[in-house]
Amino acid sequence: MTRRLAQVAKKVGVSEATVSRVLNGKPGVSEATRQSVLTALDVLGYERPTQLRGERARLVGLVLPELQNPIFPAFAEVIGGALAQQGLTPVLCTQTQGGVSEADYVDLLLQQQVSGVVFAGGLFAQADAPHEHYRQLAERNIPVVLINASIEGLDFPCVSCDDAVAVEQAWRHLASLGHERIGLVLGPGDHVPSNRKLAAARAVADAAGTALRDDFVVRSIFSLEGGQAAAARLLDRGVTGIVCASDPLALGAIRAVRRRGLSVPRDVSVVGYDDSAFMSCTEPPLSTVRQPIEAMGRAAVELLCAQIQGTQAHPGELLFEPELVVRASTAQAPAS
Repeated sequence: MTRRLAQVAKKVGVSEATVSRVLNGKPGVSEATRQSVLTALDVLGYERPTQLRGERARLVGLVLPELQNPIFPAFAEVIGGALAQQGLTPVLCTQTQGGVSEADYVDLLLQQQVSGVVFAGGLFAQADAPHEHYRQLAERNIPVVLINASIEGLDFPCVSCDDAVAVEQAWRHLASLGHERIGLVLGPGDHVPSNRKLAAARAVADAAGTALRDDFVVRSIFSLEGGQAAAARLLDRGVTGIVCASDPLALGAIRAVRRRGLSVPRDVSVVGYDDSAFMSCTEPPLSTVRQPIEAMGRAAVELLCAQIQGTQAHPGELLFEPELVVRASTAQAPAS
């Protein structure tokens, strides 16, 4: 007990006597200090006293599908910083192949009495994936915010980059360079953001008087290797421009072009999506559509905090405007 008091006191920067008063429910401690002590207990892995276990911790789960794609660490940095400014402590939950699942993380977070959960990418965007753990959060009235498009039936606030605008920007950029044979590398068939991108591509192609061919659309897992395999199929079909649903997919597409002995952008132009870290440092620097990560992350935290405080009506989905960033992976279409 003495060791626990000392560790918590050091973590919070108060006396052991103050920590003892909080743990024993005695008066004479400000609400801010009380919450800080309870949060420190959770962070240090100590169980709360029985009389305090019914209260939610000042912890917020931040659930990410991976860390290999730089866009997710970028979201984590923004969201973590914004949560800290609100006196909340983020608990990073990252899935790994064969490791802890998203549903397992939700169970762990519920055991910790978290104040809320932010999901930045995940199974909520895939129609065929299991979703029972989301419904479990809803049944327990845990505040939740989703980042980037969810399936129908999950009634949580959502912060999204506008997929339709993103594809329109990328497609029109390639078309302005004279590309007529434009292909798409998208995520799995049940992935909502990818399906939004596909619908937008069909609409912009129709508006230009050219239909998007079905064989110019290839689905892939979100990885560099997946992008390489998908782009190889598009190259077999003669495309000169490729629009990808993520930056790693685009880097895979560039590798596929080079494996054919061709050049980016002289022979094939490639556009990514996200503008994640170091895309200006690739060879060639990647033309891509930038997600407004800072604005989206802060909006997600604002929505979560409003739910925690019980002051926010459900806003539905907030759409944020992307920005085309033109670099050296796109150029005039090759002469036919």
